[in-house]
Amino acid sequence: VQLQASGGGLAQAGGSLRLSCTVSDVIVSVYDMGWYRQVPGQQRELIASLNVRGNTNYKDSVKGRFTISRDNTKNTVYLQMNSLKPEDTGVYYCSTKKLRINGPFDIWGRGTLVTVSS
Repeated sequence: VQLQASGGGLAQAGGSLRLSCTVSDVIVSVYDMGWYRQVPGQQRELIASLNVRGNTNYKDSVKGRFTISRDNTKNTVYLQMNSLKPEDTGVYYCSTKKLRINGPFDIWGRGTLVTVSS
């Protein structure tokens, strides 16, 4: 499985970015998908997830601002980030599961850096 995240960059506080995760070798509609964020010196944390039934979960700090979605025709997962804050700065990783819908998120792609200026 190959996951390639893109769409990061520099944004001002209050702005928006949309991250994309292009997935190869598996079909995103039958795999649980997640977006993680890592800040230097801290552990990677799950901020949004989307399961095969279409249910989503978000870290409290991004609820109402971030939206995870997928486009089955493009086999791509997105993270729409609105009302960005400086504390959203970090490297964002797309992730899925070796066991498809069970177990932990344990397949990672390269991250994409998001920097939010105040």
